[in-house]
Amino acid sequence: MTTSISLALEYFHPWPNSAGFYLARHRGWFADAGIDLQIRTVDPGIGDSLEHLGRRLVDLAVFPTNRLLVRTERGEPLKAIAAVNQRGLETIRTLTSSGISNLAQLAGKRVALNPTPRGVAIVRDLVAGAGGDPDTVTLVDVGARELTSAELAGGAADATFGSYWAWDILLSEHPDRPERIWRVDEELPFGYHSYLLGAHDDLVNRNPLLLADFQSISERGFRYAAQHPDETVELLSDVMPYFPAGVIARSLDAISSTWFYENGWGTVRPELVEPYAHWLAGHGILTAPERWSAAFANTSAASANHAP
Repeated sequence: MTTSISLALEYFHPWPNSAGFYLARHRGWFADAGIDLQIRTVDPGIGDSLEHLGRRLVDLAVFPTNRLLVRTERGEPLKAIAAVNQRGLETIRTLTSSGISNLAQLAGKRVALNPTPRGVAIVRDLVAGAGGDPDTVTLVDVGARELTSAELAGGAADATFGSYWAWDILLSEHPDRPERIWRVDEELPFGYHSYLLGAHDDLVNRNPLLLADFQSISERGFRYAAQHPDETVELLSDVMPYFPAGVIARSLDAISSTWFYENGWGTVRPELVEPYAHWLAGHGILTAPERWSAAFANTSAASANHAP
């Protein structure tokens, strides 16, 4: 008996952070377990991967931790079952020609970003934490886009928040445009899982064995992808043919370092969720951070709720 499972990725197109799912499918490991895996990108006209999951347009999805916490606090029946990344991926990016050598110097400058409450709060905290005045930062709304180094050189902004050090920056860096990069989770007083894997409560409750199999096979795929980069790049070059193989290879090398904790894939770590939830609450994005573990199913996080 074969069970069809659909997975929505976290972005507008596949990128190496999804390599484990593609490798496991390509090598037949999902099929061997009776799973017919369909990997999909989201339709922006509908919403993000969590919106697709909430509407039951897909069975599983990859999504950011903060968005899950917001939705589950609203009572949406969604659960994370595994962590894809063991750290954050975002950066503050500028060109050395901007003269900005520390985050405090963003004061009085133009910073491009998607001005979500979380994004604005992170930029303000980074500037303030470095000793600058966040009230003097001019925010440039670029929506979901990430400015390229060429656009920064052209004056679109002085710096940008959001570009992933393991992807976006690699797409547009140029030797004639040297850059300064700050990895956000190294500047904030807390870390976080950039992406999680999750499902609708109905599937979590109805078929936990299927989800356990899916997670186990995914771990095998991510481990294989990290250990066999040449084969992985070859496969991904077919999945995402409009990106140079050299960039895919560099991205894979960078992002694979975020997949494992103590040699295991999927571990949800309370120390990367609870402080983050309280920070989100401190900025009015959550109201009940002590209930963060309600967003997780059958994980170490779910059993580590410190709320009474």
